[in-house]
Amino acid sequence: MQSRPLSSFLFGGLALIATTTAHAQSTVTVYGRLNVSLEHADASHAPRDRAVNRESNNRSVIGFRGAEDLGDGVQALFQIEGSLALDTGVGPSLANRDTRVGLQTPYGLVFAGHWGTPYLLATNTLDPWYPTTAGYMALMANGSAPTTNHLTNTASFDRRQQNIVQYWTPAWSSQSWLSGLTGRIAYAFNDGEVGPNGAKPQLLSASVTWDQGPWNLALAHEQHRDYQGPKLTDSATKLGAAYRFGPGRLATAVERLRYETPIGALTRDSVFVAATWQLGATSLRASFTHAGEGKGPAGTRVGFVSAGDDTGSRQWTLGADYTLSRRTGFYAYVSRIDNQARAAYDFAINPLGVGAGEKPTVFALGVRHAF
Repeated sequence: MQSRPLSSFLFGGLALIATTTAHAQSTVTVYGRLNVSLEHADASHAPRDRAVNRESNNRSVIGFRGAEDLGDGVQALFQIEGSLALDTGVGPSLANRDTRVGLQTPYGLVFAGHWGTPYLLATNTLDPWYPTTAGYMALMANGSAPTTNHLTNTASFDRRQQNIVQYWTPAWSSQSWLSGLTGRIAYAFNDGEVGPNGAKPQLLSASVTWDQGPWNLALAHEQHRDYQGPKLTDSATKLGAAYRFGPGRLATAVERLRYETPIGALTRDSVFVAATWQLGATSLRASFTHAGEGKGPAGTRVGFVSAGDDTGSRQWTLGADYTLSRRTGFYAYVSRIDNQARAAYDFAINPLGVGAGEKPTVFALGVRHAF
């Protein structure tokens, strides 16, 4: 008899609890996000110049979520979320976004499914352009993996991971300085995936966040085991902070990526800063990201990160968001990635396909609506 992956048993067990307990369904909500922009984009570097006018979908979604009260402070929760190709009409995909089933208890939330890792969720709200073409994942976290297993993308630390189980603590609610402290931990099962040379990759991700008054702090760490080969472990660590004052907010994050490859370790440091200022219905926004040169054996490369001189990059984004209502708004921005001679960083969402030394730039005018 063929064995079933452990994650399948856990997922099925949670689903059984949520569907067989004799209580009435208390809430079911249909929700979504529609986000599309008109863009002029180009990647310039002599002797190549190319430009494109396009309509870009910025991760539009539709979903269903619900909860059932099981008594004694316990709820069964579910969510099914899929992507919408607002620009082409292809799809939708039913459950390729954040999808889970689990239990909310006084001691925290536990769930299984397909979800963003604690590492991703720790700082994504610091970026005023997440998730659009200008998102900080172009340089931070080594790109974006909107839905992936252990083998599809072995480079990115900004990932929505399949076959994952997570536990989120309740927020600390005392009157001490610990009020607002929460923790999250996740493990993605191997689920029968076999990598190079028989590797059996796994993922472990964790974060601690503190949200109190004007401050928001986050510390996150993630490990990818056997992604580059047997007994090789990749890791990422980042620290994020945001401070709100009146109509403004300042945010920053620093990150170190480390990849163990068969010929040696490859490391890269990066820093992100952002500022927003609210003027009535208009939010002025600016951000800057610096990715340093990769350090490691000559010729080493994982994703966008490579070792050697002239492998760093910078990204600038300036723009504004105008709110028409709580659910609807317009936005505009210009974003440019300034690659050094041997770097080929590209936009993580709606990439152009750039070559080494090119400087991709995008001008965007977009509309968003949530329901």
